[in-house]
Amino acid sequence: MKTRGNMIIKNASELVTCSGSKAKFGKEMRELGIIKDGAVVVEDGIIKAVGTTEEILKKYKEDNYEVIDAKGKAVLPGFVDSHTHFVFGGYRQEEFSWRLNGESYMEIMNKGGGIVNSVRATREASKEELISSAEDRLNSMLSFGVTTVEGKSGYGLDLETELKQLEVMHYLQKTHVMDIITTFMGAHATPGEYKDKKEEFVNVICEEMLPEVAKGNLAEFCDVFCEKGVFSVEESRRILLKARELGMKLKIHADEIVQLGGAELAAELGTISADHLLHASDNGLKEMANKGVVSTLLPTTAFCLKEPFARARYMIDNGSAVALATDFNPGSGFTNSIPLMIALATIYMGMNAEEAVTAITINGAAALDKADSVGSIDVGKKGDIVMLKYPSYKFLPYHTGVNIVEKVIKNGILVHQN
Repeated sequence: MKTRGNMIIKNASELVTCSGSKAKFGKEMRELGIIKDGAVVVEDGIIKAVGTTEEILKKYKEDNYEVIDAKGKAVLPGFVDSHTHFVFGGYRQEEFSWRLNGESYMEIMNKGGGIVNSVRATREASKEELISSAEDRLNSMLSFGVTTVEGKSGYGLDLETELKQLEVMHYLQKTHVMDIITTFMGAHATPGEYKDKKEEFVNVICEEMLPEVAKGNLAEFCDVFCEKGVFSVEESRRILLKARELGMKLKIHADEIVQLGGAELAAELGTISADHLLHASDNGLKEMANKGVVSTLLPTTAFCLKEPFARARYMIDNGSAVALATDFNPGSGFTNSIPLMIALATIYMGMNAEEAVTAITINGAAALDKADSVGSIDVGKKGDIVMLKYPSYKFLPYHTGVNIVEKVIKNGILVHQN
């Protein structure tokens, strides 16, 4: 059982509630629900009351709570990083140098780099080594205001190592203050032992890996890298349908490198989210919006790969629900920097400050099917709260690339202070 606290936060210059229990689409993303001179009460880790400081202090005695005075500070929901690969062995700094010298992501994969490189290191790493490195990464994420994070497997590509990654995440869910949502992603690449035997590997995923993951209740989601040269639309459909049959919810890496039809598949299957979407078609994005699929965009990955950014402005203007996530991983985006992500989203992807805040709070929660419990400052939700060093949320993009989080509260407990 994670520790739960009783707390009052008062005098917030802006209490940014992001109120709601589902994703915000299109123009709704600008609606932040700001309370001036705001206050929030947390009891036993759950938000009990929200309002102005005057209203709250008339009803609640400060003596019964830990009290944080947020005078001159903005207070927001804890951030949700809804797409990461934070459990892995080894690093790929050499590949990053190759990329700086002009080699493409696919060229690096074809010379033995990329995901398969991380697979070797992750297979060799002990569970204890993976726990230690992953814990350090979670602590770093926490310092940026992240209170809920999704973690994917996918650096094993065999049953033993995929289970090992998921078991590490389950251990950390019990021992770390952050909430960790687990995703099975055995369909991240084809391992060397199945080179030129893709169909056989898809059979292994569907008939061996997925049933074992489901049997151990090790993953809430299943994800597939639906991409040219990785997994086709038909292969992705087969894997995801099998996962659904076994009780998992669905995600998909879609249309990152080329326009393959991943967005259309996401709409067809009603996945919770479709991620990347750099080359998604207009029709695919429209179908996703109509089906309520969250578009999770990963600007730091596009930045590190020197790829064009996803069309966030177009998506929002055409009714999509956009979430932002870091895609923290050892290769295509070795960064968990929320400030960098916000800077790229606002300066290069056309999002305004309000949309960016929505994208890393309530829409990030919706991308994990958790908008009923996190992602906003609402009565009945977890007391996951971030306090900034400045009086307005608008400083998030304005103080460009700088971490301005001062305090992080998880379940009503102050868990980090910068």
